[in-house]
Amino acid sequence: MPFTETGLPGLLVFEPKVHGDSRGYFFESYNANTFKECGTEYLFVQDNQARSTYGVLRGLHYQQEPHAQTKLIRALEGSILDVVVDIRKGSPTYGKVFTIELTAENKKQLLVPKGFAHGYSVLSETAEVMYKCDGFYNKATEGGIIFNDPALNIDWGIDLDKALVSEKDLVLPTLENCLNNFVYQG
Repeated sequence: MPFTETGLPGLLVFEPKVHGDSRGYFFESYNANTFKECGTEYLFVQDNQARSTYGVLRGLHYQQEPHAQTKLIRALEGSILDVVVDIRKGSPTYGKVFTIELTAENKKQLLVPKGFAHGYSVLSETAEVMYKCDGFYNKATEGGIIFNDPALNIDWGIDLDKALVSEKDLVLPTLENCLNNFVYQG
């Protein structure tokens, strides 16, 4: 099965089957039937792509209901440390952090369902990240959590004193003080 459970309900690692030979490789980075067969059916409507340099830290971000987004994230070039936090009230893993290195080489992808805050740090000289979303961007419902929330104690894999963080991300609230309307559905 191409999906691995992470210990956080709904959060899955997708490892596509890569076919390689002397010419290079081929793989299906997304196939709706493969996802449906595994019980993860989404209609992705928007693709986002970002290029960043070493030390860039983006996140932790989410959009509240009714504009929440499920995301399928992968690194097209380079290496990132992908970070998610369960922020669904009533979840048995509320406030738990999951991290995974996504690289162009390992071709792993992370399926981040609604109700998780998401971010990443760039571990390589440059990285190009692409993610599919099942909802459109809606500025009015965006939210976030400060990357260095002491309650989360996230190891981003980079020197945080030298991290390149946007002004917007530097003033995000802690998990305890963030506004979100996610409720765990079991």
